[in-house]
Amino acid sequence: MVEKAGILDEKAITRAITRIAHEIIERNKGIDDCILVGIKTRGAFIAKRLAEKIEQIEGKPILKGELDITLYRDDLSVKTKNQEPLVQQVDIEHNISDKKVILVDDVLYTGRTVRAAMDAVMDLGRPAQIQLAVLVDRGHRELPIRADFVGKNIPTSSNERIVVQMEESDGSDRVAIHE
Repeated sequence: MVEKAGILDEKAITRAITRIAHEIIERNKGIDDCILVGIKTRGAFIAKRLAEKIEQIEGKPILKGELDITLYRDDLSVKTKNQEPLVQQVDIEHNISDKKVILVDDVLYTGRTVRAAMDAVMDLGRPAQIQLAVLVDRGHRELPIRADFVGKNIPTSSNERIVVQMEESDGSDRVAIHE
């Protein structure tokens, strides 16, 4: 795949995260009883940045955690002798029961990752509400899932791919369409 177009640079990503942080605070009338849960890998980085921004705005920290949904995916291929999926750790130190859980991911596409994340969250307790924040919504849903907070809507064709790069894992902040 080759890059077709750059969509978001570092400043645009920062602005999107700042806007999402304000929207989360406004919709939830503050951050009491809220917990940000980043879907590994890049969703966790975005959640960490959202938490920092929310703390700047509100003057107090928001609860946060990370979730790896590998074992909850419905599209895992059949296991072979040498290819067992690794059990990934759930890093949520707080009780999620009766909390507003805000799932955070980099790209919303078919909705299958979010469905798997909701299953994982429900296994941990019964939240009062689950909300979804994504940096990019590219459309093409296969499940009836929509984001509550979106950094940027980027309509794509099915043969295109959104590539999100984050400083923490890729050395720079950037979002591009590849074809």
